[in-house]
Amino acid sequence: MPDSYSQIYIQIVMAVKQRKAQITIRWEEQLYKFITGLVQNKGHKMLAINGMPDHIHIFIGMNPECRLSDLVREIKKSSNSFVNRNNFTEERFYWQSGYGAFSYSHSQLSRVINYIGRQKDHHLNRNTKDEYVQFLNRYEIKYKEKNLFNWID
Repeated sequence: MPDSYSQIYIQIVMAVKQRKAQITIRWEEQLYKFITGLVQNKGHKMLAINGMPDHIHIFIGMNPECRLSDLVREIKKSSNSFVNRNNFTEERFYWQSGYGAFSYSHSQLSRVINYIGRQKDHHLNRNTKDEYVQFLNRYEIKYKEKNLFNWID
């Protein structure tokens, strides 16, 4: 049987439940390494991971044999347990239900990797909600404000 070849690049954006600023610099690198291991063990290629205290961006070269929703569910479930098991936060840690997923072409890789790597600089001038709505608008994704992440303003 011939091999299958693919080129699927997906950026996943996940928010902490109620967009609470729970991810701290003290342990964020451990979280990113944990999630990277999960992604790679599922046969995907981690291209970039970074975020802010209230959300993260994960950019992957996706294995077409895995459903994106299954991958995100596993990342959320396992990383919730990882954070709580290690007592990284004072209160229970949970990801918000839902997520954003945006596809890119090969020619956009370096731009997206750079964008994710510079999250902390980028968010000096833009809050998470504005960033997320900008993604939805850029990709012409119809949405209802009430169905977006549960924002705390």
